[in-house]
Amino acid sequence: MAKRRVLVQWIGHSDLRGLAGSLSASRAKKILDRIKPDPASEGNVGPTKTLLTTQTFDAIRLLSNYDSEWNGWFQTWVGQSAEIIEVELAKPTDYARIFEITDRELSGLKEQKSWAETELCLHLSPGTPAMTAVLLLLGKTRYPATFYETSRDGKSWVTDVPFDLIDVIPEVLKNPDTHLQHLASESPSEVEGFEDIVGDSRAVRDAVGRAKRAAIRGVSVLLLGESGTGKEMFAHAIHQASSRRTKPFKAINCAALSKTLLESELFGHAKGAFTGADKERKGAFEAAHEGTIFLDEVGECDLETQAKLLRVLQPITGEGPAIRKVCRLGEETDRTVDVRIIAATNRDLHEAITAGKFREDLYYRLAAVTITLPPLRDRRSDIPKIAEHLLELINRQFDAEEPGYKHKSLSASANAFVKERDWPGNVRQLYNALVQAAVLTDGDKIGRRELAAALGEMPDKIYGSRQLTDRPLGDGFNLEAYLNSIHKAYLERAMEEAGGVKAQAARLLGMKNYQTLDAQLKRLGVHGNWESAK
Repeated sequence: MAKRRVLVQWIGHSDLRGLAGSLSASRAKKILDRIKPDPASEGNVGPTKTLLTTQTFDAIRLLSNYDSEWNGWFQTWVGQSAEIIEVELAKPTDYARIFEITDRELSGLKEQKSWAETELCLHLSPGTPAMTAVLLLLGKTRYPATFYETSRDGKSWVTDVPFDLIDVIPEVLKNPDTHLQHLASESPSEVEGFEDIVGDSRAVRDAVGRAKRAAIRGVSVLLLGESGTGKEMFAHAIHQASSRRTKPFKAINCAALSKTLLESELFGHAKGAFTGADKERKGAFEAAHEGTIFLDEVGECDLETQAKLLRVLQPITGEGPAIRKVCRLGEETDRTVDVRIIAATNRDLHEAITAGKFREDLYYRLAAVTITLPPLRDRRSDIPKIAEHLLELINRQFDAEEPGYKHKSLSASANAFVKERDWPGNVRQLYNALVQAAVLTDGDKIGRRELAAALGEMPDKIYGSRQLTDRPLGDGFNLEAYLNSIHKAYLERAMEEAGGVKAQAARLLGMKNYQTLDAQLKRLGVHGNWESAK
C-alpha cells in the first residue's frame, strides 16, 4: 500500500514574488514594498507553486512567518488544501529558532499513529539558507525524509543527498575523541529496541548510538565484526527500533546454502525452475515485504550471486531507498517489494575486493551505513554483566529440563577469570564455556577452575595468544589491578606445580626465600587446592 505523502516546507520571498504577479496592483505593491525585490519574471510562480503543480501530496503544511493577510492570499493562490502554520520568527537567519519551530512541527507529525505509513517530504528550495540547512539536518537524522527541489523554469525533482550525517559529522569536527560522544549518550537499556544488548561500555554505546540513528532510515546497513560479537542480535535491534518493527524480519545465512539454494531462498522460484522445484515459492525479498532482510555472512556469496544481489539493490529512480525489483528463478517478470537490507560479515571486505572476491559496487550498495561491533576484549567492563546474563538464560533452560536443578552463579574468582580472558570467539565462546561449566558443576557456584576446565586450558593460559602489552586502555582498565592479576596467575601456577610447598614454589619463581612468596600470597589473597591437601 502506498504511503501517505506529507509535504512540510517554509514559505520564502521567492514564493511571495510569484504570488505578487497574480495579485492586483495594490496588493502586489503591499508585498513588494516590504520584501523590496521586483516581481518574479513571467512564468516564474516561485518554488512552492511549482512543486505543487508538478507533484502530488496527501497533506501540505507550509511554515510561514509572514502576515496573516498575505498567508490567506497565498493559501488561496496555491490551493490544494494547503495548510499554513503561522509562526513567530524575528530573524530569518536565527538557526536556533528555526530549528525549534521545524523540530516541533516534525515531532508532532511523528507522534501521530499514521507516522509508520507516512512518507515525509521536505522542500529545500524556498526560504533562507538557514531554513534549508535545518530541514536537511532533521531530514537526515531524526525524521527520515524525501527531499525535493524546484527550478525557475517550472521543474521539480527528488534530490538525492548522497551522504549520511553519521559519517560526515566526524570528518567535519576532526576530533576522534569527541566527534561521536552524542552517539554514546545513552545506555543500550535506555534505547527502544536495543534493550537486549547487554553492557554499558563506551564501545557498545557507540555501536548502539550509531545503530539507533541508522534504524530510523530505510538505508542499507552493514554490520562488521568478529564471529560471536552479536551481529544478528544487532540486526534484530535495528529492525525493532525502526518503523518496520511490526513487519517481517527474515534472516538468511549466506554461508550455509549452496548457490542455487541461496538464490531460491532470496528471490524465490517458479515451478520447474530447477531439479526439485515442484512448486512455486516466494523468496525472502517477497516474504519480508515492508520489513527487513538480514544477510548474515554476506562476504561468503559467490560472484554470480553478488551480481544478482547488486541488481536487486540498484535504486529505482524516484522511489525510496528500500524499494526493490526482484525476479524469481525461472521467471522473467519483476516484482516490486519494499525491503530494508541489513548485512553482516566477519571478513575484511576491502581485502576481498582487492583480491577480486567481492564486488566493490555491491559493497557500496550494502554499506550506506557501517557499524563495527566491538569484540569482548575491547569492552572488558561489560564481560561480567554479559556472563551473568548468559548464565541466567542457561539456568532457566536447565531448570525447565531438570527438576531440582540448582541455579548456578559465578564466584568472585570466576568473574575475574572471564574479565581477564580475550575470548577470541566472543559471546558465542563465553556462552559455550558457561554451558559446560554449569553442566559439570555440582554445587551452586561456578569457580575459576570449572571455567578453565570447560575451555580445556590450564589457568596460566588465561591471557590467550595476545601480548600482555596489547591490552586496550580505557573502558575500566586499571594498570595496578591488571599487573596484580598477572602476578596472581604466576603465584597460583607455581604453588600448583610445587604441590603447595612454598620453598619449592619460591625457587620456581626465582625468589630468594619462601617468606617473600608467603607475603605475596597473603597480600594478593591467593588460594588453591594445595591448601586442602595439607
